[in-house]
Amino acid sequence: MPVLWLVLAVIALALAGYLLGRLRAVSSAGGDARLLHSRPNYHGANVLLFTAIPSLMVLVVWMIAQPLLVNNATENKIPDGFVAQGSSLDLVMSDVRRVAEGLDMAVAQGVMSKSEARDLRAGFSDIRSRLGAVGVALGSEVQPEILNAAQTYRTLSKTANLWMTLMVAALAIGGFIYAMVRISPEFRARNVVEKAVLAMLIGAASLAILTTVGIVLSMVFETKNFFGLHSWSDFFLGSTWAPNFRGDSELSILPLLWGTIYISLIALFVAVPIGLFAAIYLSEYAGSKTRAFAKPLLEILAGIPTIVYGLFALVTVGPTLLSLFGDSGTLGLGWMKGATSVLTAGVVMGVMLIPFVSSLSDDIINAVPQSMRDGSLGLGATQSETIRQVVLPAALPGIVGAILLAASRAIGETMIVVMGAGAIAKFSLNPLESMTTITTRIVSQLTGDGDFSSPETLVAFALGLSLFVLTLGLNIFALYIVRKYREQYE
Repeated sequence: MPVLWLVLAVIALALAGYLLGRLRAVSSAGGDARLLHSRPNYHGANVLLFTAIPSLMVLVVWMIAQPLLVNNATENKIPDGFVAQGSSLDLVMSDVRRVAEGLDMAVAQGVMSKSEARDLRAGFSDIRSRLGAVGVALGSEVQPEILNAAQTYRTLSKTANLWMTLMVAALAIGGFIYAMVRISPEFRARNVVEKAVLAMLIGAASLAILTTVGIVLSMVFETKNFFGLHSWSDFFLGSTWAPNFRGDSELSILPLLWGTIYISLIALFVAVPIGLFAAIYLSEYAGSKTRAFAKPLLEILAGIPTIVYGLFALVTVGPTLLSLFGDSGTLGLGWMKGATSVLTAGVVMGVMLIPFVSSLSDDIINAVPQSMRDGSLGLGATQSETIRQVVLPAALPGIVGAILLAASRAIGETMIVVMGAGAIAKFSLNPLESMTTITTRIVSQLTGDGDFSSPETLVAFALGLSLFVLTLGLNIFALYIVRKYREQYE
């Protein structure tokens, strides 16, 4: 049974259990719901939870584990030494899965019988022609061993799907019957339901934490493999980024780190003044109508996809800067050789960060009590003096935290840098030259059919872990500043 149908069947049974549970609870009390320990809704919810939760949890776990187990069993069927030089087991398995899907399509369209797809009685050339008839093109590299592995993959997948359907259906029906049998006037259904909901809330919170831990561990293990193949001193202390697949790569993070920090600083120089001044105006000077119109309009910038900002940098900002600072530019300075540069990416990224700084600073400034403003004005200070000497000092820790959070966002940006800054890793103070960042190199190193046993590919995980540590440190520092220096008002 398809997974979607199975999920819908479980949900339908759970909803039916909710309605029947309520009716059975009232019936068990002789039609007087006041005799029940818990309201009928709790009895229905208890049946719903016992029907849906165990079966759907098993379904999720099964869907995660089944591909891993089936792939592992199929890989064991591939003869030793079959993987060709320059290829990899992952590429072979992708061919196996493609052929298995083609066999399913051929059976569904009547091009091949089930027995032929299961036993592969037809010849290799005959199977090739039949799969070609349903749109599955097999190149000359596909061998009979792959067809045998595809047959094994298809058989194991169908068997696993059958057992998954039976297991999920058995748990759903069993939970339904168990919960219905327990219904009685004395049954404390409310306590059971509340404990179940609490367990689900704890599970949701734990899932977020475990996901973070899993991401970090995946990077840590691959980073360990990288440093087993490449010198850590070159990575942390070297000065050149020059990856190649001849075994003499220079993979230093320092040029990438410099480009990342340089572009982020320019972005903050653009975003912080504009965002902070906008927040001061909206919170202290703007009327209610102006604020209701301007604040949502400003925050629209935060909803624009970063690829759009990248196109804006590539098509508009970069050529504009080139027309000013290029060889044939208006100023005739010859400082800029191409449309991609640190300044291009920094300016556009700063525009993207304006709503982050503005919105957070606006909320922080509004949190300053009105009584402090009134006291300052009552002593004879003007509104601008009140803002400079009372409001901003009180809100400064929160504003600093907002700026550091914006810096973390800038450091992790990818698309704007890819399209606006270029791809050259080097040390330079000229903002009109092309540079690159850590995120750009991660994308580059993992693009294409890379070998995940080579340092040129594994370096992406070391870069990712370094970037994670950097942004995590900034976030922790921002929280420390906010908590240490924030004012507590009643």
